Amino acid sequence: MSAEDGDRSAGPAGPSPTPAGSPTPLVGPDLARAALAQAKARAKEKGLQPRSARSRRSVDRGAAGGSSRDPVTFGAAVQRLVAERGWETTTAAARVMGEWDRLVGPEVSDHCRPASLLEGELVLVAESSAWATQLRLLARPLVERLGAQLGPGVVTRVVVRGPAQPDWRHGPRRVQGRGPRDTYG
Repeated sequence: MSAEDGDRSAGPAGPSPTPAGSPTPLVGPDLARAALAQAKARAKEKGLQPRSARSRRSVDRGAAGGSSRDPVTFGAAVQRLVAERGWETTTAAARVMGEWDRLVGPEVSDHCRPASLLEGELVLVAESSAWATQLRLLARPLVERLGAQLGPGVVTRVVVRGPAQPDWRHGPRRVQGRGPRDTYG
């Protein structure tokens, strides 16, 4: 067997990465490590130097560290949009309406519901006049609790309204008078 026959049997990548005298051929990660070491040695013989990781990153991603075309998670994209547009207070107000049960707990949420939140003023509608009184007494701790969960300034004041009263008026015209009483006769 000549030297040329030995070179042809090695394949196009050069001699086999199996070290001489090793009883088993290299497989898996060991084979990859040996091939990498061999490629580095060939490059060093040719006088080539590897690029630094920093220069490769600056070419691939630009100076800012990331491209606007890089994929991001949906939540990160929505958070960036909210921050760019200045919608933080609007989303916090929406959280009050959407997560009312979780924000105040089941005891309070079972007896009232939020009606509106405009410019820091939260309007609550209670199911009874007794709960309206109770919520008026809990207004300050409720503002503090919502401020801790949503951030300061989202809810600055709580206005509590009782249950809706029946409206005895019909039509567009109104007459001043005593209005409905207990008896009609």
